Amino acid sequence: MSLRRADVAADPLEQFRRWFAAAREAVDVPEAMAIATATPEGSPSVRMVLLKGADEDGFVFHTSYAGRKGGELAANPRAALLFHWAPQGRQVRVEGPVERVSRKESEAYFRTRAPKSRISALVSPQSQVVPDRETLERWWREAEERYGDDPPLPEHWGGFRVRPDTYEFWEHRDNRLHDRLRYRRDDGAWALERLAP
Repeated sequence: MSLRRADVAADPLEQFRRWFAAAREAVDVPEAMAIATATPEGSPSVRMVLLKGADEDGFVFHTSYAGRKGGELAANPRAALLFHWAPQGRQVRVEGPVERVSRKESEAYFRTRAPKSRISALVSPQSQVVPDRETLERWWREAEERYGDDPPLPEHWGGFRVRPDTYEFWEHRDNRLHDRLRYRRDDGAWALERLAP
């Protein structure tokens, strides 16, 4: 069986939702995604984050604005996302410009996190050199003593939204003759194209 144009949704977000729902049945953490960013000079970096929302406005994740990816996105506001669902032999790639979500949206999400995770976000100087593990743990204990179960949203932390201008749906096939369907924006509509593997 192959991935046929006739079998996919006209809207790539709807197609993503179909595959994501199927991944929930097969994968422990279907929301895990790799995000690639780059400096203005083009030096790339990639790491794993968790998808916290996908809708008509884009794909949302939260992180430190002061860390490496936050700095790269501030200087070069484009990103590429990759979901890999190995049990199903599927990947989804999403690329597009990136913007910060509102402070209100970041606050709403931050409040859903466990207090101890919120403390970690508050005290961690993400991607910065620290003297040792003991220093991190001391900062964490001090913040827990100060804030208890209600640590505030740090100024340096919040959400980003990737606004897709391309999606690619990839499905494994025998003999490495994989299926690849790409949606790309074309004058406000989505053009659907087959790519060679």
